[in-house]
Amino acid sequence: MDVNWNETLREQWTWHWDNQLRSRLDGLTDDEYFWSPVPEAWSVRPDEPGGIDFAFPQPTPPPFTTIAWRLGHVVVGVLAMRNAAHFGAPQVSYEKWSYAGTAAEAMSQVEEQLGVWLEGIRSLGEAGLAEPCGAKEPYPELPMAALVLHIHRELIHHLSEVCLLRDLYARGAGR
Repeated sequence: MDVNWNETLREQWTWHWDNQLRSRLDGLTDDEYFWSPVPEAWSVRPDEPGGIDFAFPQPTPPPFTTIAWRLGHVVVGVLAMRNAAHFGAPQVSYEKWSYAGTAAEAMSQVEEQLGVWLEGIRSLGEAGLAEPCGAKEPYPELPMAALVLHIHRELIHHLSEVCLLRDLYARGAGR
């Protein structure tokens, strides 16, 4: 049986996005986007230098993060940095990114970076998935297919957290 692994890996994400996540993210409001269910939650601050709360090393326990922070992380750390490292997109960093000031802008950034990511995977073909990730990744010897699977796990994880926060917000938690 011939398997088109490139298509299968892309479909792993697109099926989840189309059938489980996208509709759950529709209608995200600015109030939800910036909602902090606990004191001192990390968020994005579009009008401030750096624009996103972070510390290195990360505090223990790690701070709670808002939907805005989680979407900023997905856009920059999960997608845009990989798009730059592997698919010719412009170089980015957490410190220099222009973080979304609205939920609609954040969702637009997510969709834009997802488009670059999926087209980048497509451009690898079958052979490119077997090539090592290279020095721009923590495990440079692993094949690109392993990176694709890792990024898809990250997307599913963090965007599912966003959906949970929306559920809590809708039910008045912490307000």
